[in-house]
Amino acid sequence: MRKTAAALVTLSLAALALAGCASGPSFDGASCATAGSGDLSQVATVKGELGSKPEVALRTPIKEKKTVVENAITGSGRAITAGDQLLAIDVSLYSGTTGEELVSTEYNGDLSRLSNVNSWKAQVPGIATALTCAVEGSRLVAGIPAADLGDQTAAGLKVDDGDTVVAVIDVMKVYLPHAEGALQYNDALGLPTVVRAPDGRPGIIVPDAKAPTKLVTQTLIKGDGEKVTGDVPVRVHYTGVTWAERKVFDSSWGKNPVRLDLSQVVPGFADGLKGQTVGSQVLIVIPPDQGYGDAAAGAIPANSTLVFVVDILGVDPNTQ
Repeated sequence: MRKTAAALVTLSLAALALAGCASGPSFDGASCATAGSGDLSQVATVKGELGSKPEVALRTPIKEKKTVVENAITGSGRAITAGDQLLAIDVSLYSGTTGEELVSTEYNGDLSRLSNVNSWKAQVPGIATALTCAVEGSRLVAGIPAADLGDQTAAGLKVDDGDTVVAVIDVMKVYLPHAEGALQYNDALGLPTVVRAPDGRPGIIVPDAKAPTKLVTQTLIKGDGEKVTGDVPVRVHYTGVTWAERKVFDSSWGKNPVRLDLSQVVPGFADGLKGQTVGSQVLIVIPPDQGYGDAAAGAIPANSTLVFVVDILGVDPNTQ
């Protein structure tokens, strides 16, 4: 394995840790039509179980003018429907000219190396194309021409113009892009209301009313995923405003979803999320004694009542 190529793939897998990616659009039907294109099964034999190092035999030379993708294994899990949706993959790249392996991840079951379609598009566009609309639990086989590798990756792999790389991509885990589930009825009298943009981004309207003195938790959307216990970290999108100022003091929307250890957040936030399920959207109103109390915290004045809307996107593996 060439060390320069390994470094390039590591860079791609670590993209989310290095820079936040702005929210991407949902994929339409035309975009998803790329899945299953091409005829790679005639020239690429891929064996092995999902999550294990694939056994790959290629009838070379393989030449593709544009990226094509097929399913070697078809999963039944969550689909990738947005460019900023977090996912964990394993990937191996092979020369379409010689058939030799160029680089691969370690296939060690590590689900903490997260990326998304946007981060791959910026570095290896052909892998982004292959992942568009893919489903968790799938093994993809993609033929990627040099032009779709990105200049830096093509140079690092020593792939010449006109050559093709074959990628085998295991889609091991896919997080939700936003809350998904059943809308819940709540009596919002005297409490904030929430409006949502088409991409799920919430807006919070604080009423002209006295702030509650006790913790309030309302489930706005009820997801059917895993329950949040607080024992392992959760991945969320959130927006927070102060009741008195009615201004957003922090939001993860437009950036990467946040990994939260509930033992490291204010008590009201943790209590509001415990017992909720993945896919849910939760409104949490936190009085000062369960927030930051009489101390200011950044843009949050002292003695503030906090209002959060939290989308629970997934439960992280407890590896850190």
